[in-house]
Amino acid sequence: MKKFDIFKTIQLILFVILAGVSLLIILTDSALYRTVADDAHVRALCILLWVSFVLSFLFIFMDFSLFSSFKKDYKELDYAVSQDPVSGIANRYSCDSLIEKYLDRPLPRNIGCIMFDLTNIREVNREYGHMKGNRLIYDFSGILQASSLNLCFVGRNGGNKFIALFENCSTHKLNVFLERVADRVALYNSETDAAPILYRYGTAYRENKSVQTITDLIALSNRRIYVKETDNEK
Repeated sequence: MKKFDIFKTIQLILFVILAGVSLLIILTDSALYRTVADDAHVRALCILLWVSFVLSFLFIFMDFSLFSSFKKDYKELDYAVSQDPVSGIANRYSCDSLIEKYLDRPLPRNIGCIMFDLTNIREVNREYGHMKGNRLIYDFSGILQASSLNLCFVGRNGGNKFIALFENCSTHKLNVFLERVADRVALYNSETDAAPILYRYGTAYRENKSVQTITDLIALSNRRIYVKETDNEK
């Protein structure tokens, strides 16, 4: 699409230049101007040429209009494919697309992962209804998205599970992200009379030799959500 946009822009610029030069020649060359004015055949030819210019301009303008419409439709389609409709952040498809970059290859040492579990979503759905539960998912997703700025990718991995993947990771980045999430959740819970956000998480980063692939890393972070000794429920 970008190449098409550039091509059409160049085409429009050349068209305007050629039309301007042609008009300037006719207006500044008195002999040519008189020929056009006096000779009916030449005048008819010039009219046909200018009609062609006008039609070409209209067709190029329509191309731009259609292209703008296509780009808008493409963005909406891309959003529908990659964004989760409930949470408003990246969906499972987007998460899998990122994970696929590291499949079938040794795990880089600078990859980190945090899995989140929104622990009270079932109780909220049962007590307040699914609309309230969806709202809680949406609000928690917004907190994760805001906390991830310049740090990591976040997405909803399905149900009440969320994933944060860190490329060029460090323990400092992991801690900064978790502190941002904790602070925002605490502020959210203090300002709302509705159901609070309750969550747990598990982290995995630079593990032992048993963690060889990206799926091993994600599975480890997911298991650590439920390990009592490292239970990080907020």
